[in-house]
Amino acid sequence: MQTNSRDLSDVDFRRLRQFLHQRLIDSIEADDGEAFPDGDALRARINSLIARAEDEMGKPIVAASRAALCEEVLQEVKGFGPLAALMIDSGVSDILINGPDEVWVDRSGQLSRTSLAFDNEAHLRRFLDRLIAAQGKHLDSNCPTVDATLPDGSRLHAMIPPLCSKGPVVSIRRFTEAQSSVESLLQSGMLTQPMLDLLGLAISAGLNILIAGGAAAGKTTLLNGISQYIPVGERVITIEESAELQLRHPHVVTLEARQGNSEGRGQVDLRALLRNALRMRADRIIVGEVRGTEVFEMLQAMTVGHDGSLSTVHANSPSDALKRLESLALLADVGLPREAIRDMIGSAIQLVVQVARLRDGSRCISSIGEVIADNGRLQVREIFRFVPERIESQDSGQAIQPLNRLGRHAHCEYSPRFLATVGHRGYELPLSLSVLEQSGAKEGNHG
Repeated sequence: MQTNSRDLSDVDFRRLRQFLHQRLIDSIEADDGEAFPDGDALRARINSLIARAEDEMGKPIVAASRAALCEEVLQEVKGFGPLAALMIDSGVSDILINGPDEVWVDRSGQLSRTSLAFDNEAHLRRFLDRLIAAQGKHLDSNCPTVDATLPDGSRLHAMIPPLCSKGPVVSIRRFTEAQSSVESLLQSGMLTQPMLDLLGLAISAGLNILIAGGAAAGKTTLLNGISQYIPVGERVITIEESAELQLRHPHVVTLEARQGNSEGRGQVDLRALLRNALRMRADRIIVGEVRGTEVFEMLQAMTVGHDGSLSTVHANSPSDALKRLESLALLADVGLPREAIRDMIGSAIQLVVQVARLRDGSRCISSIGEVIADNGRLQVREIFRFVPERIESQDSGQAIQPLNRLGRHAHCEYSPRFLATVGHRGYELPLSLSVLEQSGAKEGNHG
């Protein structure tokens, strides 16, 4: 906080802001608990309280301090408190709070600590309670963790003691519309135009796609971006633990799971939501992330008329993604043998897109592959792949992997089998994907 243009020290400024905040709350409660006024009316009330504070102190507050006080009290009541500046910074992708005294940010994949802090643990708890109360959620000893979606679409996860010793731990994953546009994906090098054309063709033609990757690899960002290829006339239902998808489509119904109370009552999980979605006349069902027994319902949806569905899953490779689906489906305890589950996955998923976060913090699609069933085993035949360049170490002369994005996306000289399906559905191959037809001709000649 800058103080060179103010007449108050940092400590005095913080105390006065806390005092004004409490007085504002008291004044609202005195008005029979009416809601906080909006806009100019709220600013006017805060300025009136500042004027009363000046009279009580017996000295005026300079204009810079007055304006800063008004803005910070306003943020405490209606905004993001000490995080207000970070929440409007487009370069910040993650805000990480480790107790009241530590606030870290992720900019372009690099973590750095900020000078921001909350007054104390009680201040941080008030901040959290205000943000999650609007969604009917709460934090207490019986429910010490929570997931919530902020008004700007960002995702908040919070955890409080006794699960963490340093005070409340908060992670805010920010999602902005600009970050997930296909133009920004291309400009960042996450994928190339032929890869985008392939994904757009697959989505338009109704192929089922699984996006796999690690934490913060860009799965949701990619899913948001490519959703613009879903035909406008289709009805899309999204199912998530905490609503964070921002699909580029006019007809989206969002379903969100609900946590149970301290006794476990009132819980609605993803599996129940998927069962309900099957009765809601959905053309496509999109599961934000599969991580449990809901996988079985998702696979059923993909094989019984909801072509073009999409989902994400945590996995380190395309083959690991299929194995994870198989394991999760078996946990559903539906009485089917492993071979039947494997056949269902082979019928349900046509494409696996693997995304990765590189060591320099950049994100890219490391692989796009077609799912092939071969003698009862599932394989992923790569169509595009990110090929890193290797650098020779000056000490040993051996090739080592680069620390940053040194490499290129390359076609793997494989013509996917689903092109025939796409053609039968009336879709033409874009010119940028003519290399796929040439690969098919080569395979035919070799055969």
